[in-house]
Amino acid sequence: KMQTDFPVLSSARLRLSTHQVSPRPQLKLGQKLNEGKTKQIFELVDQPGLVLVQSKDQITAGNAVRKDQMEGKAAIANKTTSCVFKLLQEAGIKTAFVKQHSDTAFIAAHCEMIPIEWVCRRVATGSFLKRNPGVKEGYRFSPLKMEMFFKDDANNDPQWSEEQLLEAKFSLAGLSIGQCEVDIMNRSTVAIFEILEKAWATQNCTLVDMKIEFGVNVTTKEVVLADVIDNDSWRLWPAGDRSQQKDKQVYRDLKEVTPEAMQMVKRNFEWVSERVKLLLEPQASGRVVVLMGSTSDMAHCEKIKKACASYGIPCTLRVTSAHKGPDETLRIKAGYEGDGVPTVFVAVAGRSNGLGPVMSGNTAYPVINCPPLTPDWGAQDVWSSLRMPSGLGCSTVLSPEAAAQFAAQIFGLSDHLVWCKLRASMLNTWVSLKLADKKLQACSL
Repeated sequence: KMQTDFPVLSSARLRLSTHQVSPRPQLKLGQKLNEGKTKQIFELVDQPGLVLVQSKDQITAGNAVRKDQMEGKAAIANKTTSCVFKLLQEAGIKTAFVKQHSDTAFIAAHCEMIPIEWVCRRVATGSFLKRNPGVKEGYRFSPLKMEMFFKDDANNDPQWSEEQLLEAKFSLAGLSIGQCEVDIMNRSTVAIFEILEKAWATQNCTLVDMKIEFGVNVTTKEVVLADVIDNDSWRLWPAGDRSQQKDKQVYRDLKEVTPEAMQMVKRNFEWVSERVKLLLEPQASGRVVVLMGSTSDMAHCEKIKKACASYGIPCTLRVTSAHKGPDETLRIKAGYEGDGVPTVFVAVAGRSNGLGPVMSGNTAYPVINCPPLTPDWGAQDVWSSLRMPSGLGCSTVLSPEAAAQFAAQIFGLSDHLVWCKLRASMLNTWVSLKLADKKLQACSL
């Protein structure tokens, strides 16, 4: 919520009770910055620029037209949000989340919230069908369908266009929200959805749609993913079957709120909070094995290893020459084939590259040539990596970082955590270009 949505309470310095937050480590809380339907936000006196986000045991629907207490919801929501933000941060998405503090609260960067809900849809359902008669439920959006809603409870959060958002000329934490910021939020929403969609697919669960919010970090002046992402934020259909839905829609659909009905809703929320922990676990383990013809290529190979580490992929360096010791090269190869761990080999050999072709001709695993080019003979040497005999499938990538990225793309087909890092990297590259262009335009003006 925007800070202006709620009166700032001039409360004395206080500490949350042990019922709300575990006493270790104890936090010195300042004023309550705001309070929403499902959470409270407090400043942290001893940690400038950070806040405590405290969840409530309240569940609402229809802008709080329906409102009930659900014992344990605060802990369930906090666990879900913490796992989701950890997944996104490990992928490389910039968020306000810092760390989980207790069962019911987490610490985040203090942000001034942009009063827009960004809604991303993969499958047509819910309010979209009411606003778009003639579209059948289950229609699949490819690319994703993006919508914006202005946070205004009194007017039931009206849908906004990009033009309305730009004309609102929001200025938050000293940052004017213009075309650059709108584009970044739009692109980020798509990437965040795709990352979570990929993660939930590992649990045979369809992420149907979701809503997120962004804020401006008051310290860094960056637009970051903020607020919470919990079971109120999305629709989840196990096996793509709406009748098995596990999200808050179950509560919205209740004809009568009874203790039995609320227990069913709570069980669904607990199911999600338990499953979401599994999204942090890799589905398949793999490795990159770099074979170099000489230790003189060590610096080149270390760049490959460092880049592999950024994707969370183990990388081993070995020295072998297919020209001078082909039997040893094949013995090393066999050692990595024999333990069942998915492996990508990277052959680093300059001058006459026999290493990549020999490996490719004797293994079914992928082989990438990444020859270290020298100023004198580099242009000629590369042909020994490009011009392969028939029947060999090894590729050639000259940049060591790009060779690691190619290996990551191979592993990303079966490991969602690697794929998520690749997807976030794409977003971050795009955002850095967008911000560089904005800065250049400002200088030119």
